[in-house]
Amino acid sequence: MASASLLLPFGSSFAKRLSGSHQTVRKISIEGVMIQCSSSKSRLQAAKTVDHLKEWDFVKRRDIIGLFFGLSSLLIGSSSAKAAGLPPEQKPRLCDDDCEKELENVPMVTTESGLQYKEIKVGGGPSPPVGFQVAANYVAMVPSGQIFDSSLEKGLPYIFRVGSGQVIKGLDEGILSMKVGGKRRLYIPGPLAFPKGLTSAPGRPRVAANSPVVFDVSLEYIPGLEDDEE
Repeated sequence: MASASLLLPFGSSFAKRLSGSHQTVRKISIEGVMIQCSSSKSRLQAAKTVDHLKEWDFVKRRDIIGLFFGLSSLLIGSSSAKAAGLPPEQKPRLCDDDCEKELENVPMVTTESGLQYKEIKVGGGPSPPVGFQVAANYVAMVPSGQIFDSSLEKGLPYIFRVGSGQVIKGLDEGILSMKVGGKRRLYIPGPLAFPKGLTSAPGRPRVAANSPVVFDVSLEYIPGLEDDEE
């Protein structure tokens, strides 16, 4: 099943248990202590002592609970920071520094629709027929190189039916002429990208409506075609 993505044409924890490191609060037993008093004054003093012990026990438990929730807030905040994404230089990419240098000398291909692309690697497998499922990895960027979406960060290739309008037009067109095992950089013009744009989010730049975007794409396999061949 395809993971959640921003590729639609219209821009559409602290769960770790602490049982292993749980601290047992030593409870001071009050009920089992017999205090014999010979006078009402002594009995009053004993009662105060018992109250102090109870109060001390309550304070200890309250401090432990406060520490627990404090750690929870800290770890949840840390998880939220990770969810915002790694710095740009640490994010996984389909085209590394060496690839970028080589790409400067690769000729640009321009199609009738205005889509442009450069081949990073020509695949050796079949091209996908219209309507077939494809599994592809992608890194989506604004022209400055900032990443706004990536299947690599999600850890799964994106699966969709190519040529059926399930993704933006530029990606649909660019994938159709690729071969399995290939990688390509797509320079997608505004009319073939996001008509309504994408709002900014933590770790993700804003994509203006009808603005150009850049996709690095690798065609991993065609599950529908493989099933038919079997």
